[in-house]
Amino acid sequence: MAPPRNPAHDTEPGVSRRRFLCLCAGAGLGAAACDHAPTGRPPGTGDGSHRPEVEHDAPGTTDWRITSVGPPDAIAGYADRVSVTPGQEFGLFVSTTAASFRVSAFRVGWYGGALARRVWTSSPVRGRAQQAPRLAPETRTVYADWRRTLTLDTATWPEGAYLLRLDAATGHQRYVPLIVRSVRGNGRTVLLHAPATWQAYNRWGGASLYAGPTGAYETRSLAVSFDRPYDLDGAEKFRVYEWAAVVLAERLGIPLAYSTGLDVHTDPAVLDGAAAVVCLGHDEYWTPEQRTHVTRARDAGTNVAFLGANTCFRRIRLQSGAGADDRTVVCYKSAYRADPYYPSQPALVTTDFRAGPAPDPESSLTGVLYEGYPVDAPYVVHSAGHWLHEGTGVRAGDAFAHLVGVEYDRVTSSPGTPPVLEITAHSPLVCAGRPSHSDSAYYTVPSGAGVFASGTMRWVEALLAGTGELGRDHGMDARTRAFVTRTTENLLRAFAEGPAARHRPAPRPNTQDLHVT
Repeated sequence: MAPPRNPAHDTEPGVSRRRFLCLCAGAGLGAAACDHAPTGRPPGTGDGSHRPEVEHDAPGTTDWRITSVGPPDAIAGYADRVSVTPGQEFGLFVSTTAASFRVSAFRVGWYGGALARRVWTSSPVRGRAQQAPRLAPETRTVYADWRRTLTLDTATWPEGAYLLRLDAATGHQRYVPLIVRSVRGNGRTVLLHAPATWQAYNRWGGASLYAGPTGAYETRSLAVSFDRPYDLDGAEKFRVYEWAAVVLAERLGIPLAYSTGLDVHTDPAVLDGAAAVVCLGHDEYWTPEQRTHVTRARDAGTNVAFLGANTCFRRIRLQSGAGADDRTVVCYKSAYRADPYYPSQPALVTTDFRAGPAPDPESSLTGVLYEGYPVDAPYVVHSAGHWLHEGTGVRAGDAFAHLVGVEYDRVTSSPGTPPVLEITAHSPLVCAGRPSHSDSAYYTVPSGAGVFASGTMRWVEALLAGTGELGRDHGMDARTRAFVTRTTENLLRAFAEGPAARHRPAPRPNTQDLHVT
């Protein structure tokens, strides 16, 4: 499909985008683009002042939350990049019914319990309601096609996960998520964010990879674009499945790096020499290239943690969007025979990794296989003496109510499952009337890398259980929060030390004891 024209580029010939926006600011259309002067150095380089550790003692703010979303047209926006390197500019596209709005950039972290730091705030920007979205009929893809509102310069922004909060003069607010990514991850734990999955579930404009305007699966999008806002508060998938893990990792003070699956697809250099890669709570949509690069990192000694379930389940392809590469996520799923790559390039056909025409089950990397939805069940500890559980006080058979859900994975005997693997939790459940189990699993490879998979999509949510921060916790309580927090701390600290097999006990194979099929 042909990408839409980008009206954001309609500026006067010979006038740079920065200069054009500054001229607009002088006319009262918004001064945010002029708040930072050019630094004169290439993005992502310099003296290390952008590294996450410079934030450890910085003051935070509790004023990062949204207090009023308002109606869908109150205010919404999107960035023209999923991620940037420090010092790289990006465009922000905003529509609002308010006369004006402001933008504040909050970096997510521990910050003494404040949980974020405000690194930048714009001057008031004149508001305007932008046009209705466009639906591309061939793939039912929604495009906003909005004009660029302002340009932001990240010269003083440290690497990390950001929430840009749009504050309308009417009091309504929404987020725009952004990752200020790391160029190098040597010796660091790389937190790998999942914007392809955020976008797959995004129903802004009426369609996602799951449902179309009628709500039916048959009218779903076959491709979704980043050139539109996210629905709900603008960052729901990030907040529910990733945010708490970022806060915990920052609180531990381990050396961190930040990236996304889309960036690893394009340039895996951030994985070179990394101590660990952490895939967060819901990371379902992967390109074959991303999977190859993460697997190669594992085989070179980089530990890998999967804190959710349903990871690496869908095979996707990236295509260009409005003015940029890789702005469209393609996934035909069950309609894979309609994919233009079928049957000439079967390994690139966008369907489930385990499905034809080129089956490659995700368990060869994750150790577990996605099995079902929806489910709500207790998490049952099996290997209580495993190093992951040090300091938790758990015993074999201890259960944590509601921790398994809403999707789950389990260990199977299917080809590709690592042969030397230890099941650390084995949780009975019933899904769609069928008895089964959810498994947490740990294995190692000859490079020394360790791989852990939680087997439940509620793992990261459980880091906030009983706090009310997300407005829901599925019935999980403070006891569950304490267990998951300590186990995750043990995992992150161990993986930050380098190949886990060199300094932690080896997995004790137990799949036969548990009659895994």
